[in-house]
Amino acid sequence: MEKMTTIKIISVLTVLHVASYVCGQTVNTGALTIAPDTQVSTLGDFDNRAGGDMINDGEFFVYGHFKNDGLLSFSPGQATGLVRFEGMYGAQDISGEGLSEFFGVRFDNPATQPAFRLSGDITVNGNAQFVDGIVYNRSGGGLVDFGPEASHEQVSDRSFVDGQVRKTGDAPFDYPVGNGGYYRGASASGLSDIEGYFTSNYTLENSDARHSHFNKEERIVFIDNEEYWEINRTGGTSDMVLSLTWHEETTPAELLSEEDGKAIHIVRWDGAKGLWVDEGGVENHEEQMVTTAVSGYGIFTLAKVLDEEKPDNSLEVYNGISPNGDGKNDFFYLKGIEHYPDNTVEVYNRWGVLVYEAKGYNNTDVRFNGYSRGRATINKGKLLPTGTYFYILKYKAEDGRAKDRSGYLYIN
Repeated sequence: MEKMTTIKIISVLTVLHVASYVCGQTVNTGALTIAPDTQVSTLGDFDNRAGGDMINDGEFFVYGHFKNDGLLSFSPGQATGLVRFEGMYGAQDISGEGLSEFFGVRFDNPATQPAFRLSGDITVNGNAQFVDGIVYNRSGGGLVDFGPEASHEQVSDRSFVDGQVRKTGDAPFDYPVGNGGYYRGASASGLSDIEGYFTSNYTLENSDARHSHFNKEERIVFIDNEEYWEINRTGGTSDMVLSLTWHEETTPAELLSEEDGKAIHIVRWDGAKGLWVDEGGVENHEEQMVTTAVSGYGIFTLAKVLDEEKPDNSLEVYNGISPNGDGKNDFFYLKGIEHYPDNTVEVYNRWGVLVYEAKGYNNTDVRFNGYSRGRATINKGKLLPTGTYFYILKYKAEDGRAKDRSGYLYIN
């Protein structure tokens, strides 16, 4: 049977390779270090006062409220450290004026939702586990920030962030956001700026109350009147590829009904123009997703739009590649592209990472043969894995008009 102790931390305390269970409120005003392979639990509230300095490289169990007004982090270069919020007495407050820097964090509280009321700022540098319990920061002012290499898992309707989530860097990321009991993440990727960041949240409400659906471009037929996402570039200069999904329980049936001559696109409220604008998009019915490169930021949602004019008859896209050297479908073939030499081609993976780009695509010495060659991509020069990709073709028509086409590309 493990020993039960009561500790009130009022000065320097370093914990090394022991398991300690703390009853009542735990107050730290000095320095507290939890070493790797060490477990420390506070059954009551935890209060890291101003001047308190906590380094967690082990496992820290928090069963009550959590407040950090001091310094709280993990050792530089140490890829360990897990803070486990596992409430025993109901909903937990996560608050404080100090930035709580976690390597890993686990949210697991089956209390009445929302289980976690966030009013302080937390940063995740490793992995966040959304097991049970909604993290609510919609009104408390707190921010969940994911670092450049951070990730998350197990997000569901039972556990997500109801409010602001920020992601730093250009790595692809699925924002773990939701509202009204639904996880409705948005997948986004910055294209070139590892120092930039985007902030996102989701609201299960009609955006018409904020921005009238009557004010829209003519080709927009119907705007989703049940939900919207707000995504802003709050740092850096990067562009973004955005994917939004539809869901039968939150997305209106009018939007999802199939109609000839109409498609589902992503639309954005353009404050400068004072109307909703069509950002375009390609539908993936298997994943119930629409993807496009966006031209601005702010309020986004899905909409039914009139299909664009028929493409030039002389231009045909073959959207399958099997780069195995047998001479059949070895590259991305754009039949007739030689008639439009003023063109650019971009290819993105399903996470919005640019894997190929070219100007003056011509099917001969400038062509995509399944190898990674993008300015913002990794593993340049390597054959890309089998899967579904997204292409954007921009070209100048014979009458001088700028035109574009987009769609899915399959590599096998």
